[in-house]
Amino acid sequence: MNREKLVFVYNADGGFINGIMDSAHKLFAPSTYQCALCAVTHGIIGMRSEWKDYMRSLSYETRFYHRDGFHKEWPAADAKLPAIFFEAEAEEIKLLISKEELAAVRSVGQLSALLGRRIADLKRENRKALSQSQVANP
Repeated sequence: MNREKLVFVYNADGGFINGIMDSAHKLFAPSTYQCALCAVTHGIIGMRSEWKDYMRSLSYETRFYHRDGFHKEWPAADAKLPAIFFEAEAEEIKLLISKEELAAVRSVGQLSALLGRRIADLKRENRKALSQSQVANP
């Protein structure tokens, strides 16, 4: 497994009471729910099995944060949430999927396809950077 990580950040605060309130919000007023990532990946009582299966298939370690925990871990990050980031070995994060992009996603299938494309793009960028580095430093 890579030491690089995919970092998923929900636009909701952590904790038991917040979890209950979020579930109720999704149930009673889904059109005003503020976390598109959670709306796609979680049902009322937990993570969707299709999403769990997809997470297990990835060759990257995954980290999941609620808004409050993410801001404690990454205080300088200023992306709008929810969002998905890539964390390199140097402990720097790069935005992979923005809040606006997540808002357009309607299913686990769409999200996994989008994430797969972004991971492929990232691998291409990394190979290109490595080959350029090797040319510059033979």
